[in-house]
Amino acid sequence: MFQGHQRKRVCAGFVLCLFMLLCQGTARADQELSPSDKVLITNTAGLAAITVWGILNWDYFSCSPKAQKEGWFSEDTKEGGADKLGHFYCSYSLSHIFTYTYKSWGYTNDKAACLGALSSFAMMGFMELGDSFSDYGFSYEDFLMNLLGSAVGLLWARYPALSEKLDFRVEYTPDFDQADVFTDYDNLKFIMALKLSGFKQIQHSYARFFEFQLGYYARNYDRQTTRERNIYIGIGLSLPAIFSDLSMPRISKFFNYFQIPGTYISAGKDLNQ
Repeated sequence: MFQGHQRKRVCAGFVLCLFMLLCQGTARADQELSPSDKVLITNTAGLAAITVWGILNWDYFSCSPKAQKEGWFSEDTKEGGADKLGHFYCSYSLSHIFTYTYKSWGYTNDKAACLGALSSFAMMGFMELGDSFSDYGFSYEDFLMNLLGSAVGLLWARYPALSEKLDFRVEYTPDFDQADVFTDYDNLKFIMALKLSGFKQIQHSYARFFEFQLGYYARNYDRQTTRERNIYIGIGLSLPAIFSDLSMPRISKFFNYFQIPGTYISAGKDLNQ
C-alpha cells in the first residue's frame, strides 16, 4: 500500500506538468489578466486540484499529522532510493515548465525562474504536507529532495552556462504491462549528463556530439527476487547537440530531460553485491 501511494505521489508531479500546459493556454485566452493574476490563479488552481485529489485518493485529512524517516539509498529502503531521485527530477523539471510558462506571460528570465522554482516547490511540498494528514505520513527525505530539485531547477534556469553543460534526465524502457510509466522504477534510470558541447573549446569539433554520463537505477524492489541498486558511468551520443545542429531546437530541448535507451555504452556496479 505504501509503495503504491509513493508511486502515485511522484506521478502526480507529472500530472501537474500537463496541468500547467492547460493553464498556460487558458490564461493566454484571457488577455485582461495581468501576469501576476495568471500566476496566482495557476498556483491556486494547482493547490486546489492536489487537495481534492488527495482527499479522494490519498486519504488526506483522515488522521492527525505525523512524520516519518524513510531513508535514502540504502538496500532496505522501499525503492532503493529511486523514488528519491524521482522527487528530485519531478521538482526540477516541473520548475522549468513553470519557468517557461511564466516567461511566455511576460516575466523576465530571472523572475520567471524564481517564480517557477517557488511554484514547483509549493506544489510538491504541499503534496508532502497533505501526506502528513494521511496514513502514510510526512517524509523528510521526499521533502528535502523536492527542495533540492526546485533549487537546482532555479540555478539551471538562471545560469544558462550550467544547463549547457549538465542535464538531469530520465530513461525509460517501455514495459507494456505497467500503466504507471513515470514511476515504474523497474524500468527507469536517472541520469546526469555532462555535455561536451557546452565547452567553448569543443563546440567546433565533432567531440561536441558526445557526452559523459553518471546514472543510477534500482531493480526488483516490487518483487520477491534479488534486489539491485546500480550505479554506472557511460559515454554516449549527445542528442541535444545533434538535434541542435540539425536546427531542431524543440527536439533538442526535449532530450535535455529524456534519455533514449541504446544511445550510450556504460559500465557499472550493483551496490547490493
